[in-house]
Formats: sequence, C-alpha cells, structure tokens
Amino acid sequence: MILLIKGGTDPMEHKDCTTRTSHHSDKTKTDLISRLNRIEGQIRGVKGMIEKDTYCDDVLNQIAAIQSALNSVGKLLLTSHMKSCVVERIQEGDHEVIDELMKTMNKLLK
Repeated sequence: MILLIKGGTDPMEHKDCTTRTSHHSDKTKTDLISRLNRIEGQIRGVKGMIEKDTYCDDVLNQIAAIQSALNSVGKLLLTSHMKSCVVERIQEGDHEVIDELMKTMNKLLK
C-alpha cells in the first residue's frame, strides 16, 4: 500500500481517500515526521551498539523501545485513517473499506 501525505489548509489541496491520499493536518504530519526521525535515530543507535559489541540485553531493550515507538506511530495513523478515510468511504456506500481495514489491522497486530 502506498501512502501519500498531503498537508496544508486549503481544502482544494486534499483529494478524497479513494485516490489513496491522506487528510493529515500539518500538525499531525509534523508529529509523525518527528516521531519517525526519532525512531530513525534509535535504529542508528542500535546499529552502533552492535558494532561496539554492546551487551545483548541492552540492545534488545533498545529494540523493544523502537518497536513501541513504531506501534505508537501506527496507532496515530490508524486513528486518523478511521476518522477520515474509513468514515468517508462508508458514507459513500463503499463497505469494502472494512475488509481493507481488517487486513491492515491484522498486519499491525502481528
């Protein structure tokens, strides 16, 4: 699945979700990017820990922190998706979005 993030406040800038774009506000987009930048830094840190032969338990604890941070990003995106795209598609009579959402949630819950 490809996710394109659109920002700005001009309603003409946003396409509906059936064209596979999102409705993220600038604040949400900034928050997501900030979180992902932190996660990227954590991953680089774990790589450095492995290169320095850091004790395995310490590395595993950092990996758990990264997984938790990624789960938080996923929850934020899922909430936004359900409140905008999913609601809009159901209101338009497109109930296939429920199956799509269930597949996505199953992937997130693995």
